[in-house]
Amino acid sequence: MEWREQVQVAERIRDWNAAISLVSARAECYSTDFHAHDNHLWHMDLLVRAERFEQLTELARTDVHARRRLNRALHERGIDTTLRRRAKAGDSGALYHLVKLLCERAQFQEAHEAVELLDPENEYAHQLVAELRTASGGAR
Repeated sequence: MEWREQVQVAERIRDWNAAISLVSARAECYSTDFHAHDNHLWHMDLLVRAERFEQLTELARTDVHARRRLNRALHERGIDTTLRRRAKAGDSGALYHLVKLLCERAQFQEAHEAVELLDPENEYAHQLVAELRTASGGAR
């Protein structure tokens, strides 16, 4: 059985250790080999599915793909406290996901206040709040 098939079997039975081990051995961030790079992205997705957020957080310190995948997973799970903490530490991607999450909850004032508190000079974050508020018909 080819290693990819082994990973797929491991995914189906939720054997995350096996799946992650098989994929990570063939993964390389920003590799010129697109298969290795795709495997890196697959590795990040497996870490999320396995809910290995501590490992993903550690990788996110130096790996943009881990950082993006972590922020998206936190947003999808509605974990605003961790997004807020990451944004406070300077992760603008976390701030954008926090803003989107708060606006999805119709918490437009909280989204605005988060931007004002965490990164008041971030024009894109301010624009994002305004656009999401307008798109939803939310009042200022």
